Amino acid sequence: MTNEVVKKVKASSRKIFKKYDSHQKDIDEVVAVEKEGWWVYVFLLSTVVILAQSLKDYTFSFDNVTLTYSIFVLPVIYFITNYITKKYGYGNAIVGISVSSVAMVIFSFVMSFAIGQDFSFYDICGGFCGYVISQFVNLTIYQYLLVNVSNSFVLFYLTYLFAFVVNYLFYTLIYMNLLVLDNYWIAYFSTLIIQGVICFLLVFVDVNIKRGIEVE
Repeated sequence: MTNEVVKKVKASSRKIFKKYDSHQKDIDEVVAVEKEGWWVYVFLLSTVVILAQSLKDYTFSFDNVTLTYSIFVLPVIYFITNYITKKYGYGNAIVGISVSSVAMVIFSFVMSFAIGQDFSFYDICGGFCGYVISQFVNLTIYQYLLVNVSNSFVLFYLTYLFAFVVNYLFYTLIYMNLLVLDNYWIAYFSTLIIQGVICFLLVFVDVNIKRGIEVE
């Protein structure tokens, strides 16, 4: 009788360990997939950056103010960067910014050559500096909020808006001929308002994203 009980206990223990090993294996596979999946979002970020760069020459007007269609895409760029930061870590977000900024320059150069236009150094330099600096400002503040502050809608929203301000500020400082336009500041604040409305919706999604695996 005792031997039968011992055999049953050993058999059940083996089943438990086998079940545990199988479950742990599934978890490890999910973790591995999640760690490697960040490259997809880097590719997505680069694609959206190229899209924004291609749309900047297409404009629409209202009340004598001319705006570019790329303003609707820019909030999504910062959202993707913040998503990479939240799910895959600060380091991977830096890689995403680096790859997307290089992709933007290469795309601008190739398109200028393809359509036979002169390559505008000040234009691409202004866009590059505005993008990279604003991205790093946004990333640094966002990472600080993730570590030290619980999901705060207001603070996340202000981070997005501040990134827009920095972007256009550095772009303007380098591409100075925009300042001679009489309606520049109207277009400037109109752009910030429109992007602020878009970000208001994106932040609702942002604050509800659960933090992922932090890759050291």
